Amino acid sequence: MSISDLSFRDNIRPNSNGLPALSDRVQDGWMIMYLRIRVRIDLAKVKAHELRGKSKVELTSTLETLKGELASLRAQRASNTGGKGSKIRDARKNIGRVLTVITQTQRQQLREFYKGKKYMPLDLRAKQTRAIRRRLTPKELSNRTLRQQKKELAFPQRVYAIKA
Repeated sequence: MSISDLSFRDNIRPNSNGLPALSDRVQDGWMIMYLRIRVRIDLAKVKAHELRGKSKVELTSTLETLKGELASLRAQRASNTGGKGSKIRDARKNIGRVLTVITQTQRQQLREFYKGKKYMPLDLRAKQTRAIRRRLTPKELSNRTLRQQKKELAFPQRVYAIKA
């Protein structure tokens, strides 16, 4: 049997799970390789809200598996077994989501730790603008010098009442 005798439509039947299956007639290696390329395996998009409920150990294990998937996809792309661009992109985005959730939870825990403390790390403080950060605090604004206090006691503000 030659390659020209095979028609693509005759040799592929859908499986019970919807993926194409090889018939008994297809034995050529190139045809099997072609089918492997054409079958689309979706990488499940990792949801950030699902990741937030996981512990740090679970997140790191998820990260390691995603990095392994990315490495295998890159190896497949390098060996020219087909275009894996969209899957590589999805894998990178999933890794980014996991890393984002890890850093957000770490920062949240640090905020809880420094909540009542006098000093806080610079990266946890409110960004605001440079001018606002350098502005006097309300306590500093209300402070009076000794001379000012004596002046206010000696010359209090006069209160006038208008007789009607």
